[in-house]
This record gives sequence, structure tokens and C-alpha cells, in this order.
Amino acid sequence: MTGTLINAGAIVAAGFIGLLLKRGIPDNMSRNMQDALGILVILIGIQCALKGENYALIGVSLALGAVLGEWRQWEEKLEGLGRKLEKRLAGEGESDFVKGFVSATLLFCVGAMAIIGALEDGLTGNYQILLVKSMLDGIFALLFAASMGMGVLFSAIPVFIYQGSISLAASFIKPLLTDPMINNITATGGILIMGLGINLVGLKKIKVANLLPSVFLVPLLMAMVKVLGF
Repeated sequence: MTGTLINAGAIVAAGFIGLLLKRGIPDNMSRNMQDALGILVILIGIQCALKGENYALIGVSLALGAVLGEWRQWEEKLEGLGRKLEKRLAGEGESDFVKGFVSATLLFCVGAMAIIGALEDGLTGNYQILLVKSMLDGIFALLFAASMGMGVLFSAIPVFIYQGSISLAASFIKPLLTDPMINNITATGGILIMGLGINLVGLKKIKVANLLPSVFLVPLLMAMVKVLGF
């Protein structure tokens, strides 16, 4: 779990630097930064989404994932966790704290690098993928914290739990993942990242966290399709 520890540490360290920079950034500039980051996140999502190999299956996964996510209220639970953390702190506006926490958590957890990097770290101790991810996450943590505040730093907690769990279960998970499966998971994550970017720009409020089950449904549906011979 060395890579996960580095990743979480990079988010906290870079986010802290972002907080220091935030003090000298006017509100209008902070809003423009957030819009610019939203556009960049959308482009990253598109790049990932284009790696899909079976968009019909991805569409079914998203639809079923939306049903499960709405049923279990994943978005509300994630926001609730953000509000609980916020209550323990002072001097932070609710919308900024929760928005920063939720946005950063989703961006850092959704994607192939989190899954594949954690698998490699758990199986072989090779954390090169997570090292690269740590640098990318650090850049975003700095920028997000500069525009949205302290909530971004606390996204390191779910990142640690999520990637750490994958590393611990690596020996069971990796043999089940094929290259097409990884590509479709990446594409599904890319679509969710696009939704996150749309939220950041303010075009529409998409409950991205309620779509998260779709990422886990992709390998299950692909396995079912293979067994049934479709």
C-alpha cells in the first residue's frame, strides 16, 4: 500500500499549498479557475470515454448503476460525510467545503489508474502507476483547494480507503480483469469524469456519485455476457 500512502499524502500536501494560495486569489478569479478546471476535466473524461470497446454494455451499466446509486443515495451519503467533516472545522463555507470534498473524491477515485495502480501495488509492490497518479492528483488538489477550499484535502481519506482496499484484495481481483474489461471500465469512468466537469462548470447538477455503481457493474455484465455467449 506504499503507492496509496504516497497518493493520499500528495493530495494533502498539494491541497495545503492550494489553501495558502487561495488567500490571495479574488473570488472572481477563483470562479474562473474553477470553470477552467471543469473544462479540462471534461476533456480528460472524453479522452477516457473513447477507450470503450462496448458502448451498449456501458450504457446498460450506467442505467443500472443510476438505479442502484439513487436507491442507496450514494451522492447524499458522500455529501453527508463532507458535511460531518465540515462541522468539525471552522471558517469554511458549506457549499465550498462539500463541493470541494465531493468533486475531488470523485475525480481521484474514478479512473483506471486508481484501480490498476492499486492492483500492481498490492500484488508486486510496484507503485509506479500510483506515483504518476499522485503527481496528477497533486496538481488538481492544489488547483481545487485554491478555488474550493479545505474540503479537497479530506478527499485523501476516501482515496486511501478505496485504493487501499483494492491493494489488499489484489490477488483476488486481478485475474478477473481482462484488457477489454479494463478499457470499458476506463470508458465508464471517463463518462463520470465528464459529468463531474459539467458540475464544475455549472452547466447542470449531475449526481455523479449516484452513477458510481456502474463502474463495478461493467465487469459483472461482461462476465455474464461471456457466460451466456452473446
